[in-house]
Parts: sequence; structure tokens; C-alpha cells
Amino acid sequence: MLPLVALVGRPNVGKSTLFNALTRSRDALVHDQPGVTRDRNYGVCRPEGKPAFAVVDTGGIAGEDEGLAGATARQARAAAEEADLVLFVVDGREGASSLDDDILKWLRKTARPTVLVVNKTDGLDAQAAMNDFARYGFSDVVAVSSAHRQGIDDLIDHSLARLPEEGATTELDADPSRVRVAFIGRPNVGKSTLVNRLLGEERMIASDVPGTTRDAVAIDMERDGRLYRLIDTAGLRRKSKVEEVVEKFSIVKTLRAIEECQVAVIMLDAGEGVTDQDASVLGYALDAGRALVVAINKWDGLTDYQRQQAESLLARKLGFVDWAEAVRISAKHGSGLRELFKAVHRAHASATREFSTSEVNKALEVAYETNPPPTVRGHVAKLRYAHPAASNPPTFVVHGTRLKTLSDTYRRYLENFFRKRFKLVGTPVRFAFKEGTNPYEGKKNVLSERQVAKKKRLIRHVKRRK
Repeated sequence: MLPLVALVGRPNVGKSTLFNALTRSRDALVHDQPGVTRDRNYGVCRPEGKPAFAVVDTGGIAGEDEGLAGATARQARAAAEEADLVLFVVDGREGASSLDDDILKWLRKTARPTVLVVNKTDGLDAQAAMNDFARYGFSDVVAVSSAHRQGIDDLIDHSLARLPEEGATTELDADPSRVRVAFIGRPNVGKSTLVNRLLGEERMIASDVPGTTRDAVAIDMERDGRLYRLIDTAGLRRKSKVEEVVEKFSIVKTLRAIEECQVAVIMLDAGEGVTDQDASVLGYALDAGRALVVAINKWDGLTDYQRQQAESLLARKLGFVDWAEAVRISAKHGSGLRELFKAVHRAHASATREFSTSEVNKALEVAYETNPPPTVRGHVAKLRYAHPAASNPPTFVVHGTRLKTLSDTYRRYLENFFRKRFKLVGTPVRFAFKEGTNPYEGKKNVLSERQVAKKKRLIRHVKRRK
């Protein structure tokens, strides 16, 4: 269990940059635009030769209690109240502000140990920058430049001196049994609401405003004796709609989360059906080869007729991923979550299953005998043997001759045959076809003197007979 340090301050004072400097990562989204960070983002600082501690990045407290700004402030306050130490980050270039004064008043009410961090002091007289905040009465003041990693080691020493040896925070572990699940989809389909429902707390900011979530935030969870890592991601929109630089960074983090997860849960809005953008998001998951579960949210708000229409639309538009299970849920009220996790388990088990070479060869033999490849220009492809190559997704290598003549239809037949034979649910199946090389290709047959003489005699014999 690690002690926890919370980074708190008004917007755009460099908390996310400081978080990245402490954790030596790029997990926090950084931009000059104020209010980029909204949700709590946890990481671990591992100084060389010193004890590690957890760090939580928070959104800026803007002095508002309503809307997204109010929700962001509540997240920051919750992080500070659970922390063992608060780093109160201020801007050394702009100096003290009335908003800093308000935040300090609230911090003193929490009675948490606090260190004042004067950021952005590069190119300034650090002592003069700290003197501007002398009226705050802090005994622990550290001047840093997060962007240039100046003063970070001094800040770590100050933090360790104030932290207990043990805390109540567990770090994200690398347990291979932990199922990594990413919730993906277009904006405002209920991803954050679902994560909050699963965790039983307001861990993520959920709002009717599209694009509320900007970072890809990972949270560890245990449910019914099984370990999970839930990854809430930013909504993906069409490229033509993406104009802000911040949103482009959010998309990059979402795509990275898809690559790192084992099961991708794509959420759809039952009332809106399957849109073209939903199909694009599906394409990202398929390109990454992730196991897939389709969660149709807001199902409880539909009438019987609307449900019939939705079922018809889903069957028509999701035909290209008919192997993925579709679950009807309500993230707001919690209905259908047990079925959702059962589908996640089946998809994960199928995606990570290990195969023996003998059973793969037997499946290929049966598939070949049941439906041989068609003749193409007088030639028939021969599938000689196969073996497993990788998992997540299951990948098989097929060796043979004339494999280039195999049509896409026959390749899909092999994929469906293997999926049905091995009862694979919710995962794509990939094949790699390798043709055997001709050992004599490109080699010239050089005749010996005796063979040359024999060839000449045969030619003379044929000429005499003519």
C-alpha cells in the first residue's frame, strides 16, 4: 500500500505537467488550454533509491459549483481529502490570485499536510517568486519548473519527509490475471456513467455535455472474486469534426487504450441506433485485433416498438461482427451488468485461449475435406498443415502451395469454421498463409561432360530418323 500525494490548484498552473514529471510518464494530457484535466488520474512516482508513492492529478478548481467546472472541483476535493499529502500548485509567473486564496482557505479546513509548490519558475528568480506567496504562511515551499524538470528532486525529498511509510492506495499492478477492459464509443453514449456504476462511486465525471472525458483513465477493480482494469476513454468523433488540438490528443490516448486492452466494450445508444461513427469506432477495435463486446446502452428507455426497430437495425448494421455478443444494458440504473460481464469473460477466454498444433492441424484437415478450395485457372490450392502463432487475437499460420489463389470467401470460410469448431466467441480470428518455396527455383541445371555427349547422340539419332 502506497502513500498518496494529490496535486491541487487552479486551472493551468501546470499540475498535469508536474504529474508527468513525477511519474516519468506522459499519462496526463497536457495543453496550454485551461481546464484540460477533468477526471482524477493516478500514477506512481518511483525515485531511484527512495520509497515510491502514488500521485493523483486533478482538474483545476475554478471557483464554480455548477456544470463541468463544479464536477471537476468536486473530483479535486475528493482526491485531496483521501490523500496523505497535498501539493498546492501555484503559478510563479502570475503570482498569487484571489482563486489561490480561496483554494488555500478550503485546504486549511481539510487539515491535510500541505506543501506549497511554486511552478513555472524557469528564467525567474526562484526566491523572489516564492516571496510573492510568503503571506500564505507555509513553512514548506518548493520552487520548480515542471516543464524543464527543475526542482523535482527537491520536491520529492520534501514529499517523502511528510509522507507516512504506509498509505491506503494500491498502485496499478501487472497481474496477468487482471482482465483489461476498455470502454469505447462515440461521445455521450454513457461510458463514464457505466464505469461509475461498476465502481459504486462518482469516480469519473459523467455529464450530458459530449466530450466530457478527455483522458484515458485506468482503474483497478475486483468483482465477484475476479480482477479487472477498467479503462474509460474519450469519445471518438469523425476526423472532420475534430478541430481542437486537445481532442486530437484525446483520440491518440483512446487508440492506445484500445491497443493495450484485452476486451473492448463498444457502447451504443439504443435510441440512436448504429451510426456511421459507431462503425468507425468498431473498425479501430478490429484493426487492433481486440476481443469485442457490444453494449447497447439506455435500453430501458425504449418502448416495445422501439426495441423491435432497434433489434432489426442492429442485426442489419452489425452483421460484419456477428461473432461479437450484444448485451442490452442501462448504465444509469445498472440493469444488464451481470450479462455484460459474462460476455466479457467469454470474449476474454476465447481471445487468450491456447491451442495445440495437433488440434489446429486436425481442424484444418476437416475444413479442407469438408469444403476443398475451388479451382482457379486449372490449379487448386493445397493446405498442407497449420499451427497456432499467437493469442489475443487467436492467430493461425497455414502452410501450403498456390495459397495466393484462395479467395476471400474461402478465407472467411476457414475463419468461421475455426470459430465454430473451437467455440470462439467475441474475438476475431486471424490467418497467415505461407507458401513453401521451391528449392530449385533460380538454379540452373549444369550438365556433366558425359550428359552433354549423351544429349548430342540423342539429337543426332532423332535427326537421322527424320
